[in-house]
Amino acid sequence: MPRALGELAAHCGAQLIGDATVLICGIASIESAKNGDIVFADSEHKLSAALACSASAVIAGTFASAKSTTKPLLIAADPKLAFTRVAQLLIESPKKEGIAPSAQVHASAKAGLHVRIDPGVIVDERVQIGDFSVIGANSVIGTGVMIGEQCRIGPNVTIYPGTELGNRVVVQAGTVLGSTGFGYVRDERGRYQLFPQVGRLLVEDDVEIGANCTIDRGALDATVIRRGSKLDNMVHVGHNVQIGEDVVIAAQTGISGSSQIGSRAIVGGQVGIAEHVRVEDGAILGAQSGVPSNKVIRGEGVVFWGTPARPIKGFLKELAVLARLARKQDK
Repeated sequence: MPRALGELAAHCGAQLIGDATVLICGIASIESAKNGDIVFADSEHKLSAALACSASAVIAGTFASAKSTTKPLLIAADPKLAFTRVAQLLIESPKKEGIAPSAQVHASAKAGLHVRIDPGVIVDERVQIGDFSVIGANSVIGTGVMIGEQCRIGPNVTIYPGTELGNRVVVQAGTVLGSTGFGYVRDERGRYQLFPQVGRLLVEDDVEIGANCTIDRGALDATVIRRGSKLDNMVHVGHNVQIGEDVVIAAQTGISGSSQIGSRAIVGGQVGIAEHVRVEDGAILGAQSGVPSNKVIRGEGVVFWGTPARPIKGFLKELAVLARLARKQDK
């Protein structure tokens, strides 16, 4: 639905320069914008291109001025964040609701208001699904699973029993939640026996989980992902792992059992974290880092890199020394 520019400015907390009644229908990049779109510019160079494109309005940083504009401006301290908030208002969720005829929903399951359950979905007994939630095609929701309000579960997702999702949780296609953890003990003959995997998986409000992720339930207690954390595609989280609030984890990362990731930590792509590791609040692990068992990664805003992971300053120094040694050998 089109929104007036004045409404968008109020929603994202930006200063409006220009006509508040201009209607905005969508968002776009500077290169693909058309009449009715809004774009953003986070540098003066991009602002010039934004003002020359076909968009009806531009969100820009405080470097922009009324004198330099040929179209309405929204001035924000963080134009990318303001653009994100505007997009949330302009991009509406599908309004379709109801249960598809081919879905199998157990009689004891409870679905809230305006829930959508797509074709081929299986909802087992005692499942609870909150208002305005969507379950994508061919997903399987196991016995007793609890899904909060305004959740979006993509197609072909499997959610095992013992899993609880908070409100506004997003799970992309192909992800498996609450599967059996990888925990074994050896018997007298040296053969592996599965340690009991009877715990739970708790996913708090506003968590987003990418496509083809696998997140194990706890062995005896719970695997927990706290409020607002974001997981990229193909991330594996082992049993009993505790992930704090507002953590970001990039693709192809694996976190072994019983490790802890502190709030606001950033984990790059293809990082390997062994068991019983503690990554403290705000620490940063660079791509392809390896963290051995029982190690503590500490330091708000400190970047760790390499295998074994260490502060990036030392890691780069080691690389420089090795490069010098290699050059000496070549002479």
